Amino acid sequence: MGLISILFRDPKAFLVLFIPLIYSVIAHEAAHGWVAYIFGDDTAKRAGRLTINPMAHLDPVGTLMLFFVGFGWAKPVPVNYSNLKNFRAGLVCVALAGCLTNILIATVAIYFLQQEHIVANQSIAMILLIVAKVNIILGAFNLIPIPPLDGSKVVMGFLPREAQLQFARLEPYGFPILIILLFTGLLDPVIVFVKSLIVLFISVILGLVT
Repeated sequence: MGLISILFRDPKAFLVLFIPLIYSVIAHEAAHGWVAYIFGDDTAKRAGRLTINPMAHLDPVGTLMLFFVGFGWAKPVPVNYSNLKNFRAGLVCVALAGCLTNILIATVAIYFLQQEHIVANQSIAMILLIVAKVNIILGAFNLIPIPPLDGSKVVMGFLPREAQLQFARLEPYGFPILIILLFTGLLDPVIVFVKSLIVLFISVILGLVT
């Protein structure tokens, strides 16, 4: 879902869209840092990452990917998991924080899409729809249990100690594996399935299904 074409079709809409999309990836990372801080790790705070200042978070390649491909990333927030007061609960909560933040942003966007007086403006409706779609994609992609994605750390939180160590050893190979799976399309069914679960969850929260 390349978004750069909007720049040429509707520059004003692109400029308005730019801010919530940039802050979608920033909020994802900042959420990791804040939850880690709650669980006793101040690594992100000492690194100056508990902020909404874009300069502290943005990754040039991740930002370009966001607008050319439809999903991207910010610089990962540093977390020292050994500092977490409750390791297993902390690991799972820190990992889920980013994805849940994206789901929350998507939920707010979809809520406003249900308001007729708001979506009467086509530009606003388009912006809200893109914000919802991108955040659902961000949430779904990061929930995939392949290191270094957040989903892998959620899984690790429920594994025995030895299995955690074995799983962690996959992290250096995780990114190449992800690239191969993405370009071969093997990951597409997984992403579609997780996206459908997120959409169902949001629909239930907003009372769109019973």
